[in-house]
Amino acid sequence: MEDFELFDRELSWLSFNYRVLQEAKDPTVPLYERIKFIAIFSSNLEEFFRIRVAGIRTLLDLSKKTQRALDFDPAKLLNKITKTVTAHQEEYGQIFREQIMPDLNKNNILLVNETQLNKEQSNFVTDYFYDNILLHISPMMIVKRKVSPFMKSGLLYLAIKLSPKHETDEPPKRIRHNYAIIEIPSDKLPRFIQLPKHGNKDHVIFLDDIIKFCLPNIFPGYDIVDTYSIKLTRDAHLHIDDEFTGNLREKISKSLRQRSRAVPCRFLYDKNIPKPFLKLLKDALELTKEDLVPGGRYHNFSDFFTFPNPGRKELEYKALPPLKSKALEENKNIFAGWAKRDFILHFPYQKYDYIINILNTSAEDPKVKEIKISQYRLAKDSEVVKALVNALKHGKKVTVFMELKARFDEESNMEYSKLLESAGARVLYSLPGLKVHSKTALILREEKGELKKYGYFATGNFNEKTAKLYTDLGLLTSDSRLVDELEKVFDHLEGNSGKPEFKHLLVGKFNMRHSFYNLIDRETANAKKGKEAYIIAKMNGLEEPNIIKRLYEASNAGVTIKLIVRGICCLVPGVKGMSENIEVISILDRFLEHSRMYYFYNDGKDEMYLASADWMKRNLRKRIEVGFPVYDENIKEMLKDLLDIQLRDNTKARIIDKKQTNKYKQDDNIMKVRTQYATYDYMKKNYS
Repeated sequence: MEDFELFDRELSWLSFNYRVLQEAKDPTVPLYERIKFIAIFSSNLEEFFRIRVAGIRTLLDLSKKTQRALDFDPAKLLNKITKTVTAHQEEYGQIFREQIMPDLNKNNILLVNETQLNKEQSNFVTDYFYDNILLHISPMMIVKRKVSPFMKSGLLYLAIKLSPKHETDEPPKRIRHNYAIIEIPSDKLPRFIQLPKHGNKDHVIFLDDIIKFCLPNIFPGYDIVDTYSIKLTRDAHLHIDDEFTGNLREKISKSLRQRSRAVPCRFLYDKNIPKPFLKLLKDALELTKEDLVPGGRYHNFSDFFTFPNPGRKELEYKALPPLKSKALEENKNIFAGWAKRDFILHFPYQKYDYIINILNTSAEDPKVKEIKISQYRLAKDSEVVKALVNALKHGKKVTVFMELKARFDEESNMEYSKLLESAGARVLYSLPGLKVHSKTALILREEKGELKKYGYFATGNFNEKTAKLYTDLGLLTSDSRLVDELEKVFDHLEGNSGKPEFKHLLVGKFNMRHSFYNLIDRETANAKKGKEAYIIAKMNGLEEPNIIKRLYEASNAGVTIKLIVRGICCLVPGVKGMSENIEVISILDRFLEHSRMYYFYNDGKDEMYLASADWMKRNLRKRIEVGFPVYDENIKEMLKDLLDIQLRDNTKARIIDKKQTNKYKQDDNIMKVRTQYATYDYMKKNYS
């Protein structure tokens, strides 16, 4: 198959983010959960501009000849992105104004602005301004062609038009205007402030609006003519020219310091701002027309993660308490059980405490000699790091591979690496040209005079906070086929091996990509022989072109392919003669679907793999990832059941079709299935 159709990666991502917006407007979702989805949509879009759009914008600086060599036109793609984002932003604003705000009002929660305050509230916000805000306010004047302000990336500002007060009653012959911007200190103070309760109603106000209310106190010699919200987003790439020579950690640190002054990639402004004022800002900030994105009265809706709930728990999802693992509870001596059988954990349905407890048990077990672990994104005040420090205090050897290039976690990972080094750990850092994205741990324990290996393989990070929000799977095994090869992975990270070979694990950079190619090709070959052939795969993103090409070939050969893709999906399903045997759904609900599962029928000798990797170019070509086969038949059956529940979802699943309509998969003739609740019930009934 030479020519085959693909969805554009960026437009597919925008289609995914629209599915987030669908959750924000779904009336069956509790109000405060819809508000969280508003925040997620905004946060996602901010990162998209800082990384993806910024990257595309740099291509415009290439020569026309070089641009023609690309497989897309950067200018045309940016135009499509702008149109799509503008449409999404308009709908997003409409959802907030016409659904979220009225529903808050119905529940006696009023989000008021500076023009709606009664006398008591006016006095409260004035006092709050002087007590908490004023010390953070530093107005920056704008003088055309003379004085230009500097705007920090991602922070909020007010753009203010002023006119000097006149002491006489006679109107001035000519009104002279001044212009200024003020940073809203939402990084230092809460974005939302609860006002004194009035009757049975709770009132909340934006920090922005308190500042607007008090502008006359900031500019006592001026009349306030107009005020508008603005925000600048800057390129967030780490620009490191050479990762192969010198100190990579120092280079990353230097690049992080430069990030705050990086090239602008989006200027979000209140669409009601007059054109002359917008032009003044555009010129003062040295922006291009392509940087300008119209928005509403408020920006940074990601702050709605912290929107105060005045004790109204019925407006949130009911808690789903994490379940116990029956298998682990029956094996109080974890190593005795671990030595005999495999265990699987499914987060957030089951407790992540088991992983923390295993690390602490290993720390205090005199037979444990060494812990090796790879880290990508850690929680704030990480319990995992505390457990590793505990191990060091008990005399264990601890080796930690810390990925310093984990986007937006670079500084946090640097701090943790320093903490672990100071405690005595051996800390290894980013590999040049690669990211280490695997989520694995290896525990070496002395038993009968030998070191026995215990391995933990996961689809998600060692992060107890995200383990409450992301669905992930973790396998505990002492199977020599897997743990021996895991040791090879760590040997490679430690620089102790050349090019290791793997027969069981799928390891990014080594055999993962071609192993997946072969697994798909085997189903294609079986279908051509008239055998039953089946692929089910669940992942966060599908973009790798050779994987997609093989899936198309498998479809044409008669392989039944069912895909569950949360985010980017560049494969175009349901096209006659190309992908008519491929169905794709995407599930968005209260938890973020993060686990990666790959099932191949293999003529009845079925194989199941879990992995840290998606079918994305970056995962399969530019990262150290670990995929691991599930050899335990009971665990394999459980995972097949979980996939079956996902595929039967007719409540939160969207159909990915060739028009990218994000239509809900619904069937009124059969029982409603909502994956995450059905999964919780399944785990509770069978495994807790």
